[in-house]
Amino acid sequence: MKQLAIVSGKGGTGKTTLSSSFGALLNNAVLADCDVDAANLNLMFNGELKEKYDYYGGKKAIIDQNKCDKCGICKNICRFEAITFENGIYDVDPYACEGCNACVIACPQDAIRLETALSGEYYYSSVNDEKDIVHANLNPGEETSGGLVAEVRKLAMNKAQEKGKDIVLIDGAPGIGCPATSSITATDYVVIVTEPTSSGLHDLKRIIETVRYFKRPFGVVINKYDLNPVVSKEIINYCISDNIEILGEIPFDETVEKSNLEINPIVNYEDSIAAKAIKEIFEKVMEKLK
Repeated sequence: MKQLAIVSGKGGTGKTTLSSSFGALLNNAVLADCDVDAANLNLMFNGELKEKYDYYGGKKAIIDQNKCDKCGICKNICRFEAITFENGIYDVDPYACEGCNACVIACPQDAIRLETALSGEYYYSSVNDEKDIVHANLNPGEETSGGLVAEVRKLAMNKAQEKGKDIVLIDGAPGIGCPATSSITATDYVVIVTEPTSSGLHDLKRIIETVRYFKRPFGVVINKYDLNPVVSKEIINYCISDNIEILGEIPFDETVEKSNLEINPIVNYEDSIAAKAIKEIFEKVMEKLK
């Protein structure tokens, strides 16, 4: 069984468009949407929910009102302004609390404790006999996205082994932070999607550095390359100078917007020029996984 990750140095490059296309072309696979802050891959496949799990990540402060003497030390020491005082009661705003433990240490009455909080949920859905998908939803304000990504990948791997799947396709989180690195580790190959903009090139260099740190083989895809040929050329020259393989270039195609509105992967549109390019890139990547 192989693990393939599709990532990008920034959001909005077309990473999920490519991931959904690969997912549509793959057979006998489990898809893992690791962009847990804004999961949307399941929308493209309308999977049937089979299992749901709670995810407990960070910790939140809890004030025992029976012990609290209303001294206000906790409110004064909280740098996140998570302690509120209303109707003569000190309480904790769970969306603002970072679980830093400062209030617990400072409270002279030992009235505050940290408790593990429900940070989100993750799900297993069935698309059809050949395809399953694991996805998640991180609660607003939570910062333990890397841990939730790990749970998504773990469940995807377990389901793939249980059902004898050939590949786990990971739609990774954008950027280079914790959820992105959790999407990359221990994969067999990484596809990096970029766009021909100055910020796209800048963030491409950062994600390449990150993937190299984890010693993962990778290649680059330039999406909408024809919208800015000058920057596309800069990306190509950078890749050539650094011995980085360019897997392919995807042209701008208005059909992509139509496919998103119709919630249907672009490769299902026969007249799409983007679909043709993506299929060629898909074949290249499958050869590498062999």
